Amino acid sequence: MYKGALQGRSKLASLAFEKQIPPRTRSWLNLIIDIKTFSSLEKLLLTGSFECDDEYYKLNYRLFQNLFSTQVRELRVNHNCFKEILPPEDILNVPQTLQILDLSYNNLTCLCIEMHNILILNLQHNVLGNCLRKHYCPRTKNLRIEKLDLSFNVIYQLSDMMFAGHKKLEILNLSNNLLSDINFNLSNTPKLQILDLSNNNITIISNQQALMTLTKMMGQSTFVIDLSNNVLRCNCYTVGFLEWIVNNLEHFRNNDIYKCNLENKTIITMHNFRKIVGQLAKDCNSYSTIVISVTLGIVVFLITLCVGLMYRYRWKLRYMYYMTKSKYYRYKPDDDNESYTYNAFISYSDVEKDFVVKECIPILEQDDKMKLCIHHRDFLPGEEISVNITNAIHESKKTICIITRSFLDSYYCMFEFNMARMESIYSRNEQNILFLVFYEQIQPRNLPLVMLELVQNQSYIEYPHDEQGNVVFWEKVKEAIA
Repeated sequence: MYKGALQGRSKLASLAFEKQIPPRTRSWLNLIIDIKTFSSLEKLLLTGSFECDDEYYKLNYRLFQNLFSTQVRELRVNHNCFKEILPPEDILNVPQTLQILDLSYNNLTCLCIEMHNILILNLQHNVLGNCLRKHYCPRTKNLRIEKLDLSFNVIYQLSDMMFAGHKKLEILNLSNNLLSDINFNLSNTPKLQILDLSNNNITIISNQQALMTLTKMMGQSTFVIDLSNNVLRCNCYTVGFLEWIVNNLEHFRNNDIYKCNLENKTIITMHNFRKIVGQLAKDCNSYSTIVISVTLGIVVFLITLCVGLMYRYRWKLRYMYYMTKSKYYRYKPDDDNESYTYNAFISYSDVEKDFVVKECIPILEQDDKMKLCIHHRDFLPGEEISVNITNAIHESKKTICIITRSFLDSYYCMFEFNMARMESIYSRNEQNILFLVFYEQIQPRNLPLVMLELVQNQSYIEYPHDEQGNVVFWEKVKEAIA
């Protein structure tokens, strides 16, 4: 049994009938055939006309095809049990005259429709959620649709281009679905006035493009959005989103019943939205200040610690750096650990150059056939001075430092002294290779601590400045080098 109503301009425009036809398939075919005869038909109402156990959905397409011979403007096939009208890959074409199409309260799982001149499309209470991600595909670029109802469709995600071409859309109902965010593009709906997102799973609108689009739409005083019965998140992460709502509160319908989930999992109703968000922002600012302060404190502590460690081991780090650089960037002949290029490297300031040239070189090199490394004579031209120093110390059996006040004031002299210390610790198994010659009288308090330690270990000798003492002095130097 089916019930129906056909309305039009002619005397047949108002026809109500109720028949009992035993073969159900025949009743469907009769209805389809009858529709062809009503060329002036403007409204067709088939609300609740078919029982849920009817299996005529394969004939639905013929119903729409036969409507092309009418002037139908409104079609309501709601409260039935239709599962499909076409296979998902096909597009349903409707008459050009059709302006209102109601397919609500069915079991449609997919619908790809070419809307032409449709102004109102009601698809609520179907199961289109899984399909609308890819099969909602009108080919017309400039649609006339003004109202679209997709509520109660188990929608959890929509295609980014879902609303492409909907330039005249004014009312969009997506309520009572499973949306958790606005992940679709609304920039193609410039005339949108009502966006109903109530009764979804939205906790935050994280899509920045969507926020920008909605903010632009709020430039129209008539635009409203409904987020009621979504449990928003109220924490420091979402406070920016909540403040955005506060700044545009007049555009949010039913904002006094919005619900919010606090950090402690307590759900509250936002009876005073501005006050609650203001307090949350204040708490988050205090929390942020504490976090920033603690973070900065930790960063400063770590930087201080790193700087302290680098300063504490500065000579070791520099020694390792220059030794590594020398190893990979300078050619050296293969020698075993017991052979050295020089007997001694002489470290001195330029003030004591005459002493080195007139006494050290003649006595040690010419008389005793030793080989000394003298920086102004033996350093490799063009090489970095720090690398030259490191290589000279590494290739010399001993390092002799001519200690004077000018030596202590010289950056490179102290660099040579410290590099020799690192050499003895890390390359010579802590064997002391330093030999200090005090060419001037210097008070212990004027010496660096590391040098004073060597003095206390008797790794030094004083230059006598007299002829008889000089003989003993040079014998001690030769003994130390040998």
